[in-house]
Amino acid sequence: MFPRLLILPALALLAACQSIQVERDYDTSRDFAAYRSWSWQEPALTYSPNDPRLHSDLTEQRIRDATAEQLDQRGLRPAAGGTPADLRVQAALIVENKQNQVSTYHGGFWGGPWGGYWGGPAYTETRTLDYQVGTLQIDLIDGRDGKLVWRGSARQVLRNNAPSPAERAAAIRETVAKVLAQYPPR
Repeated sequence: MFPRLLILPALALLAACQSIQVERDYDTSRDFAAYRSWSWQEPALTYSPNDPRLHSDLTEQRIRDATAEQLDQRGLRPAAGGTPADLRVQAALIVENKQNQVSTYHGGFWGGPWGGYWGGPAYTETRTLDYQVGTLQIDLIDGRDGKLVWRGSARQVLRNNAPSPAERAAAIRETVAKVLAQYPPR
């Protein structure tokens, strides 16, 4: 019975993987208040792996729209035509195949207060779970010197069932909002 209790932390860990894990990094020597305009660095969105099943113009447009909306909310405006932008923006969509092994202990013998044992044979069942982890990374690059000044990424376990277009758009908006939530850094 006790080994079965060890499964609970493993299940809690897997449940925690369902949430979005956000990471940020930035150049502390930069004055982020000086950045006022932005433009896309082409290609605006890169894919890893470069798989045609992953690459989608629809996904790219959703990421572009969500990113533009979030940058606008943070006071950054698209650079006027022919004017160099203070920041260039590039996003990456990365999908990794992962595996996790889960072991479950079944059976065994138990002892009673008056001696004797009962129960069946014990065995451990181990299963391999295949899943995918998706990462959306957004880079902000200084328009003058071309150096990365801010990077944010969100990582989460991808669902097996295909979401509807509306669900995809909502998920992308939510993920981009979480990635850019702490821009500019304080």
